[in-house]
Amino acid sequence: MRVRNPLDSDSVSAALVTSGRPWREVEFHPALGSTNTRLREVLTTPSASPRTYAAGRADEPPGLWWVVLTDHQTGGRGRLGRAWTVPDRASLAVSVAVPVVDASQAGWMPLLAGLALAEAVREVAESAGHPLTPRLKWPNDVLLADDGDRKVSGILCELVTHPAGQAVVVGTGVNVEQAREELPVETATSLALAGAVVRREDVLLAYLDHLVAVLPGAGVSVGSGRPTEREVAAVRTAYRDSCSTLGLEVRVHLPTGQAVEGTALDVDGDGGLVVGTPHGRRTFAAGDVVHVRRAAGGLA
Repeated sequence: MRVRNPLDSDSVSAALVTSGRPWREVEFHPALGSTNTRLREVLTTPSASPRTYAAGRADEPPGLWWVVLTDHQTGGRGRLGRAWTVPDRASLAVSVAVPVVDASQAGWMPLLAGLALAEAVREVAESAGHPLTPRLKWPNDVLLADDGDRKVSGILCELVTHPAGQAVVVGTGVNVEQAREELPVETATSLALAGAVVRREDVLLAYLDHLVAVLPGAGVSVGSGRPTEREVAAVRTAYRDSCSTLGLEVRVHLPTGQAVEGTALDVDGDGGLVVGTPHGRRTFAAGDVVHVRRAAGGLA
């Protein structure tokens, strides 16, 4: 039996809840059904958690800019209610709550979270002496070219209404230490399988730092003042430049069982995938798609 270390939540909290970072609280659970569910509960039920943080406005409800972590997520979910289960202490399971002003821009959150995670994986793996090549698959997957474009991470975003407005709960699962036999499907991988032995704490801190940097792309204010049009455009351009789906011949699988084939051309202003089909352009929102696959087949 493999012995894995528990997450060092104290060092994570000390690093995150500090001047210069927006995070206000780190809540750690040795085991938890779902980090997204827990954070949604905190946001919508004022009595669900005490106000223990030292920063933030007094009129803001608990949950905003919170980080919820667990060593063992036992009831995690992916998009469309898909199960997401992992061995104890083998992965990173984290949810954060980001306040939003314009809910129409929330469609960009899973895309930008993927961009942030890809940058974090690249940074941490290089520091560990084994550079990796993460790829972004629209809308919410991070793949590793180093292991056959298998999936290393998935992201689930949920728009939540709370007493002071709205927030997006960004849930992220990253396969860090799993061996091949510990993964549920052939199309999954872990950082370790791709050759990068890293600490989960390092992945987490790098990811949340990069997430803060890309939030303007979803219209989120991290400091004072709303992001400028130039800031929004720059982040969205960075996503488009990094998205390996664009330019591919794809097959879009819909909940009706229908599949639409065409060329992935662009990501529109709402975060939808624009596909050129024989019958003209069609745009697909992430919530309306079951899968996007290469038309020619393959793991991705």
